Amino acid sequence: MSALRLQTLSRAEAAALGAVGLLSFFAIWSFLSLSGLVPHQFLPAPYEVAARFGRLLLAPFAGATLPEHLASSALRFAYGFVLGAVVGIPLGLLMGWFRVLDEIVSPAFDALRFIAPIAWVPFAALWFGTGIGGPILIIFAGAFPPCLINAYRGARFVPRPLIEAAQMLGTSNLRIIVEVLLPASTASIVAGLRVSAGLGWQSLIGAELIVASTGVGFMMVQAQLDASTPTVMSAMVAIGLVGLAIDVALRALEAAVRRRGLA
Repeated sequence: MSALRLQTLSRAEAAALGAVGLLSFFAIWSFLSLSGLVPHQFLPAPYEVAARFGRLLLAPFAGATLPEHLASSALRFAYGFVLGAVVGIPLGLLMGWFRVLDEIVSPAFDALRFIAPIAWVPFAALWFGTGIGGPILIIFAGAFPPCLINAYRGARFVPRPLIEAAQMLGTSNLRIIVEVLLPASTASIVAGLRVSAGLGWQSLIGAELIVASTGVGFMMVQAQLDASTPTVMSAMVAIGLVGLAIDVALRALEAAVRRRGLA
């Protein structure tokens, strides 16, 4: 029996299929909106959302333009994401090297990491109100676990000969972590950052729906109160585009790291 082979597509074929998918999506959306199968109040046509999106780029809504709301959201995301990486990556490497630390941290971490980031909203509201601390806490709750898990896994699966060679040379634990575990775990860490960024961005929007006075999530709440569906959908488009840009950047970084590892 012949072995199964994965089907491969050229870039042009993949782009064409992607275009077909997008056109199909917009065609179905337009049909549902313009035919009246879905009330126009709940599903405006794509061209209406596009027009509203263009106006929001210049005209303030809920106290700011769409780019200004996005800037507020991006700042909160950057703080929470960087904090999650700065805490999660070193801790994951340390847990991967020191068995005692792994046994101490793992029970609490395993219990907390299954709590959805949005579940921290009540605490964020109580502790920080509508200040920047609340969203940062929620973003951190989403971004921290993937950073720690991937750094830990990367450290645990470092080839033993590399570690043994370093130990034979009398290398200290700190130098082994920095000069052996960290470089060998880079691909896994970058993959974790990609997952972390996605969860952090999603967590940010959930946080802004409740505990923020600026940002894209806050803008969506205000639009919902005004029954402005095109504004809500424009904000959703902006969220998706920014999230896609973050993922594309991290995918490029991940590919570069993997190429360097294979070189």
